[in-house]
Amino acid sequence: MISEWLDGNSVRLIENGEAFFGRVFELIEQAEQEVLLETFIWFEDQVGTALHQRLLAAVRRGVKVVVTVDGFGSEPLTEPFIAALTEAGVRFQIYDPRPRLLGMRTNLFRRLHRKITLVDGHTAFVGGINYSDEHIDDGGPITKQDYAVELRGPIVDRIHQFARSAFAAITQDTKPAISRLRPRNPRLGSMCAAFFTRDNEHHRNDIERQYLQAIRAARREIIIANAYFLPGYRLLHEIRAAAERGVSVTLILQGDPDMPAVKAASTRLYDYLLEGGVCIRECGERQLHGKVAVIDDSWATVGSSNLDPLSLSLNLECNVMIRDRQFTAVLRERLQALIAERCITVERSALPRRTIGRAAINFAMFHFLRHFPAWVGWMPAHTPRLQRLEPEDSAERERELEKHGLE
Repeated sequence: MISEWLDGNSVRLIENGEAFFGRVFELIEQAEQEVLLETFIWFEDQVGTALHQRLLAAVRRGVKVVVTVDGFGSEPLTEPFIAALTEAGVRFQIYDPRPRLLGMRTNLFRRLHRKITLVDGHTAFVGGINYSDEHIDDGGPITKQDYAVELRGPIVDRIHQFARSAFAAITQDTKPAISRLRPRNPRLGSMCAAFFTRDNEHHRNDIERQYLQAIRAARREIIIANAYFLPGYRLLHEIRAAAERGVSVTLILQGDPDMPAVKAASTRLYDYLLEGGVCIRECGERQLHGKVAVIDDSWATVGSSNLDPLSLSLNLECNVMIRDRQFTAVLRERLQALIAERCITVERSALPRRTIGRAAINFAMFHFLRHFPAWVGWMPAHTPRLQRLEPEDSAERERELEKHGLE
């Protein structure tokens, strides 16, 4: 599917799980024809159970419900939890499930990292928010700061079209996962938007290319908030180049990361960026999980793609790009509030003292990022599969879980 910019859309920013789950659950409760949900993580916690209940209620009143979860991110889902869905009539699919080896998960790479929810073909949600308690205020010390968008208008037709064809190449099931519901959404606003995806076949660099074009065109301001920041050489170079030509460039990154190794790697890039005039803010208190950006006063993006090797070179991702002054102003205001309330500025004086060893490690990191996309192409790769779980599969799956120590 070729992405294109479409006018006439309504795009609403949603910040954090408290607002996101309430709105998504409300629309699922109102659904009359179809609910489609793709997510990296679905946990059996407060949020996950609430989603479970609403999907069961929807399918029981005749709504077609299709759920696709990632085999790595949602591995902890139990057999009874899934069986309740499939027995009620939910079409439940797992992207690339793989057994553990010596207790270790083997499906680390090429994950389904997208987060898409579609209701009745007229409303879509896209962003970085997973279905778990980690995205709400009482999620404890791992509570996430994150963003999504609620979309209406012609862009939703494009997302629905994508959802119908997304897994056609890897499933042998002749029964279509998504109904032939083909809404023609009228113009419901004035916003111009496009839906871009990343996969390992035809759209390897689409999201990265949109970032590069927008950064190169920037004249006044760039604000990028990204949880896992380890971009490729081209992005890194263009971010610094923008600052060097006088653009105000601010990066909002994790200050208290859930994956310390990621921050340890990212900070190796701080010297290079700060020397070029980039301002780096680290977000504390609530762990940054967002993947958003605003550039100048009329370009913004919200989605699932981090700026790291996994998202840019391996995972299945999706982002919505928006060209609209009003939306950009809203997202910019929220990011400025995040900076003021929860971020600290990284000063060059606070970085570790430069040594030959540190310089050598930084050099190696820089050139790793430069060549990583090419190296990925040499990595052994299997063809991912999409496993559809039927009600009669429940006992078999339980035996498999017990066999591999996952009961």
